[in-house]
Amino acid sequence: MNLASLLAQLQLTDSAFPSGLYTLSHGLEGYIQSGLAGPADLPGLLADLLRHAVGPGDATALVLAHRAAAEGDWDRLVAADRRLHAVKLNRELRSAATRTGRQVLDTAGRVFGGPAVGKLAALVREGATPGNHAVVVGTVHAGLGVPERQAVAGDLFAFASSWTASAVRMGRVDFRQAQAILYGAHPGIARAAAVALAARSPYDIHASVPLADIVSAAHERAEARLFTT
Repeated sequence: MNLASLLAQLQLTDSAFPSGLYTLSHGLEGYIQSGLAGPADLPGLLADLLRHAVGPGDATALVLAHRAAAEGDWDRLVAADRRLHAVKLNRELRSAATRTGRQVLDTAGRVFGGPAVGKLAALVREGATPGNHAVVVGTVHAGLGVPERQAVAGDLFAFASSWTASAVRMGRVDFRQAQAILYGAHPGIARAAAVALAARSPYDIHASVPLADIVSAAHERAEARLFTT
């Protein structure tokens, strides 16, 4: 990866990029509201989400979208996007994924441009594909020349960073504890990336997190919420 691609990736995955991720707890708020996530539980919970949800789900879709965009195979990209949308069982998770995806797509079009971003934006406008966040990010990275391995690792790290930041905002841990959790998640991020990189078709996109789905469903109806997920 050349320096220009690296700098573009760092900009896209930086917390200052207006993706809307700061509005998400990625399900953590639901766990806390249900009394299922004290400070000691957070490292294990993050590891489980990486292994059973984000890795085989969003990260896998990102890799498949990256490959499809790089090859100009838009039918394959749409199939991956629709599959990811289908495996997100809760309304708030589906809504958040497409809302942040379209926000990234709009900003990336203005900032980075490129034919891949323009083509995906047209497909989303036409209603041909949902425009999930992971698929958008994979497409943008492909257009910027970021290799798929670096793209998926960077996005998984961005997820874990956003997740731990939400734990700080909810007062479960302080900033130093959050950084320790994030550093401890590196092996889980590497394993999730390896799973995603081994994918060959949209049918490899899946997730199995029944408890996360239950707390997300409860979170949708919570009387007070700091985060949208």
